[in-house]
Amino acid sequence: MNGAEALVETMLASGVSVCFANPGTSEMHFVAALDTHPEMRCILCLFEGGVTGAADGYARMSGNVAGTLLHLGPGFGNGWANLHNARKGQSGVVNIVGDHAGYHLKHDAPLQADLDGVVGSVSHWVRRATDSSTVAGAGAEAIRIARSGQIATVILPADSAWGNSGSGPAGELPPLRKHRPDEDRVTASAHALTLPGAALLVSGPALFGAGAELAGKIAARTGCRLLAPFFAPRIALGEGAVAFETMPYNVDMSAEFLSGLKHIVLVGEDPPVNFFAYPGKPSTPEPAGCAIGQLCFADWDVMWTLEKLAEAAGVDDSEEIARIARDVPLLESGPLSAEGIGRGLANFLPDDVILVNEAVTAGPGIWPAVNTSSHHDRINNTGGSIGQCLPNALGAAVACPDRPVFAVSGDGSAMYQVQCLWTAAREGLNITFVIIANRGYQILHAELQAQGAPKPGRNARAMFDIEDPLIDWVALAAGHGVQAVRADTEESFAEAMEMAARTQGPFLIEAAI
Repeated sequence: MNGAEALVETMLASGVSVCFANPGTSEMHFVAALDTHPEMRCILCLFEGGVTGAADGYARMSGNVAGTLLHLGPGFGNGWANLHNARKGQSGVVNIVGDHAGYHLKHDAPLQADLDGVVGSVSHWVRRATDSSTVAGAGAEAIRIARSGQIATVILPADSAWGNSGSGPAGELPPLRKHRPDEDRVTASAHALTLPGAALLVSGPALFGAGAELAGKIAARTGCRLLAPFFAPRIALGEGAVAFETMPYNVDMSAEFLSGLKHIVLVGEDPPVNFFAYPGKPSTPEPAGCAIGQLCFADWDVMWTLEKLAEAAGVDDSEEIARIARDVPLLESGPLSAEGIGRGLANFLPDDVILVNEAVTAGPGIWPAVNTSSHHDRINNTGGSIGQCLPNALGAAVACPDRPVFAVSGDGSAMYQVQCLWTAAREGLNITFVIIANRGYQILHAELQAQGAPKPGRNARAMFDIEDPLIDWVALAAGHGVQAVRADTEESFAEAMEMAARTQGPFLIEAAI
């Protein structure tokens, strides 16, 4: 058994059975090992950003980790942006990245790069397999690290992959023990939540499932406000979901949103910070004098902390949790708008759908109607590096094959990862892609104004707009094997949603606004 075979069998023994891949020559022995283990599902993405973004979406929806297979420094570099998003979202990802054979490195071959430097800049944990006997152990440890919500990378030199492993595969390692806050701090935080002007700001597993229920009970018992970050990695919304107040994106709106608060307790979330710096405005939105207590960091034991906080607050299950009531607006007629997209989604989304969101400037018009429609899980862009939506949808669909997935993205963002349409078609994934064709990076127009710059002139417009020539998303989808229609009225968008529901496999709606 060679090192590559030992690594594949280690992954399978540890419950990792999906590998999103874009391999090259240095990984051929690993490819051959995967080929002899059909129980490992290998999914080709045509760009490495699709590989890493899909692994992120898989982790968010499965609670497990997927492997990625990447080719040398340039391949890992191509996947870097969506690993950044995964890192910000506390998604566990195991990267297997090939390298040249050790004796070949001195020749500085054309594809040789500072692989350790590139990998180390976004990974929490890195292990280079120094010889074939170390490969399996490195893989087992990487999986254990990734399951704690971290990015773990194994660098697999070609000679370590093809050499004899000696000891064979490694068994699954026990999970890492996550840090927990002192109980005195939990008690103090529970008291703080009962004071006037208190809020509980949560993230991670506190935004869906049992974690959201606990957070809702704590808020009901203490009377505090219950807040969620704008870029929540995964949050339950729609009918019956716990009602969180979501932080706004806009810097002035964030300051207004938090005004009057005197105490903010954080569980699984960092202190609020504005996405960018703006001239003459503070970097953080909380009011002066507001005490921020970080009870539990994102990589600590969030569920244990919530349970202890509920106990300290006196939760006894008699609490009436504030929940989202169903409120679906009527469809209207006329030219399609962001609000019209929202009404269409709200009226036609099935129950238990997964929504992947990268509707940046159109989002404020879309989501108010959708938030109070069918119960669903929402995945958001956590790190701000655009091009997350389409690959996240791939991973979510692989993780939850029985649940429909909707990927709602601006056209500029979607062009970063358009190759994901091909993977969705090849795998027959149940994804409806809603591409908001507003013909540009519209967020940049707003940011130029927010920075106090003058109105865009010729050069700025040339960098912000994608109107000349217009991108034909129906043609692009057809070229990738995906059925598609264009909708430019609210009536035609509703018809497109009905077509998507009848279509097996992926479907794309170009929503022209």
